[in-house]
Amino acid sequence: MNGAGAAAAAAARAIKASGTLVHVKPDEFRKLVRQNAEGLVVHASAGLFGTAHKYLMGYNGLAFYTFAREEIHVPSTCQIVEAKRIWTP
Repeated sequence: MNGAGAAAAAAARAIKASGTLVHVKPDEFRKLVRQNAEGLVVHASAGLFGTAHKYLMGYNGLAFYTFAREEIHVPSTCQIVEAKRIWTP
């Protein structure tokens, strides 16, 4: 299998393992966090030319993620996990 084929196969396995990922805009993510005020939110920040904040949250069997230049307020009732990195296929 060539390099491109191997990479495509690895991406397909990652998508299968992670389930359904839904990319939403930051405002929509804020709404979902308010509706799931006791949920688990994963946060990671990274960036070479400025800080970008990435967020991931499970809700109703789906995994929602977003990224924003500014931090998103997460209610104190949520459990927050600070991750080194969030990778999405």
